[in-house]
Amino acid sequence: MTITNDIRYIGVNDHEVDLFEGQYIVPNGMAYNSYAILDEKIAIMDTVDGRFAAPWLANIASVLEGRRPDYLVVQHMEPDHSANVAKFLEAYPEATVVASAKAFTMMKQFFGSDYADRRIVVSEGSTLCLGRHTLTFVTAPMVHWPEVIVTYDSADKVLFSADGFGKFGALDVQEDWACEARRYYIGIVGKYGPQVQALLKKAAGLGIQTICPLHGPVLTENLGYYLNLYDIWSSYRPESEGVVIAYATIYGNTRQAAELLAEKLTEKGCPKVSLFDLARCDMAEAVEDAFRYHKLVLASATYNGDVFPFMQTFIHHLTARNFQNRTVALMENGTWAPTAAKVMAKLLEGSKNLTFAEHSVKILSALSEDSRAQIEALAEELA
Repeated sequence: MTITNDIRYIGVNDHEVDLFEGQYIVPNGMAYNSYAILDEKIAIMDTVDGRFAAPWLANIASVLEGRRPDYLVVQHMEPDHSANVAKFLEAYPEATVVASAKAFTMMKQFFGSDYADRRIVVSEGSTLCLGRHTLTFVTAPMVHWPEVIVTYDSADKVLFSADGFGKFGALDVQEDWACEARRYYIGIVGKYGPQVQALLKKAAGLGIQTICPLHGPVLTENLGYYLNLYDIWSSYRPESEGVVIAYATIYGNTRQAAELLAEKLTEKGCPKVSLFDLARCDMAEAVEDAFRYHKLVLASATYNGDVFPFMQTFIHHLTARNFQNRTVALMENGTWAPTAAKVMAKLLEGSKNLTFAEHSVKILSALSEDSRAQIEALAEELA
């Protein structure tokens, strides 16, 4: 793939992976992106997952057509991007590694060497001249590891954005960008909204025409669309109006209550209702929608004086990613001592700017005339 006259895509598609980072379902695989900048000197931008060393090195050889790379720029040390640093340096012993100081510390941990005899340590504002192309390095700590740098090529106005603007899915599969980019961002980067905001402010001063991320497609058109979504996500603002109902049920009674609420909300014209059985759904999808929409209903059976474990896990995923700026409603079920609502509220205590609905729902074992009336009142409030 040709990005510009001098920049080539040399990454790989992975259709073998089932769980990215050991937890995220990726039905359409993953792309591990790497790029070559061909100038008087040649820079390779990042490596790929360790299982794809051979095709990646073959891609490099193909685009270089007999030339040898001068630099390997390592923007991010997560193994899906850095696993082949040592193999690259064995294949090209004359090449120099370019990375942040923290990245070289991590290389020592991963590979047993920090390459002190063949490295360039860069920091905020450092530059590297390749000829026509001058690379400027911008630090991006905790987006989403502490050693991360992103790289701006002023000649072609390209931002190599590390994990920023990435998405799930291999490049040989056509799918909507926002859906899998949102799930990727919220799941992996979501905790670090303030750091992403800081990086967006730095990026605003650059004349970016192309974004080359380490996952997902190269972005070349309507960049304002992608930048706006990142601004929304990283500032924890709701993206759309809608209600997410996440429930944890044991024998189905809490599920029936959640489904009844969903029906009532739809009848009342709610623009979007998402319903998730937390024991059976893709948890990352439920987390994604909780951040996407502006209202969230948590419905759980009481379990050992606590909440059902899947609900506890779900709320942990939310709070670990700084869930905030939402309206939350609570539904609980119990036969002799319902405590789920109290526990769920306690789990959310550290979350900022949450507004709890005036109405709540208490189910005693199964739906009754009283609990149906409570659901009606809650639906009216939320809609």
